[in-house]
Amino acid sequence: MPKIYDISMTIEESMQVWKSYEHKKPSITNVQNHDEGKPHESLLTLNTHTGTHVDAPLHMLAGGETIETIPLERLVGPARVLDLTHAKDFITKDDLVPFAIQKGERVILKTSSSFSEDFLLDFVFLREDGAKYLADIGVGLVATDALGIERAQAEYPTHRTLMRNDVIIVEGLRLKDVPAGNYTLVIAPLKLTGIDGAPARAFLLGD
Repeated sequence: MPKIYDISMTIEESMQVWKSYEHKKPSITNVQNHDEGKPHESLLTLNTHTGTHVDAPLHMLAGGETIETIPLERLVGPARVLDLTHAKDFITKDDLVPFAIQKGERVILKTSSSFSEDFLLDFVFLREDGAKYLADIGVGLVATDALGIERAQAEYPTHRTLMRNDVIIVEGLRLKDVPAGNYTLVIAPLKLTGIDGAPARAFLLGD
C-alpha cells in the first residue's frame, strides 16, 4: 500500500488564519449534549478560505466561475512537489525554470510556510512573473503551503493570471514532512455550490 501523506490543516479554533484576524478564525460551538439527554452535536462556523482550501475564480474575478464548476478529475492525479524552501520573500520565473515543468502538470510549491503553524506576514508567495510562466506553460493546478498564493501585489495579478488561464489554485497545504518528488494528489473540497471557494481534505500517495 502506498504511503499516505495527510497535507491538510486541522480545522480548530486555534489554527492559523489570514493575518491572524479574529474574524477569520473558525468557531466550534456545542449546541446539544449527553448531559441534556441528547446526542452530542456541534455547530461549525468558518470562512470558505479556512485552512486547506480550493479557490474558485469568483474569488478574484467578477462574474467568475464558482466552486462546483471545478471537476474532481482536475483535483486528483499525478502531481509534483517542488522544493522551494530556499526561496526568500517570493518565487519567480527564474526559481521555477530549473524544474522543467510540463503542460498539464499539477505543481505543489513547498516553502518555508510548511515549517510554521503561525501565520507569517512575510510568507513566501508566487510572484506575478512566476504565475505568468506557469500559465504560459499550461499547468493544470498550482498548490502552495501558505494561506495565500500571493501578497503585496496590487490588483492580485498572481491569482488573476492563473484563474484567467484555467489554472486551479489550492492554498494552505502542510508539507513539512513531504520530500520533493512525484506523487498522486487527492484534493476533496466540500461539496458546496455557487460560492468562491471551499475548505478541503488533501493528501498525497507516494512510495
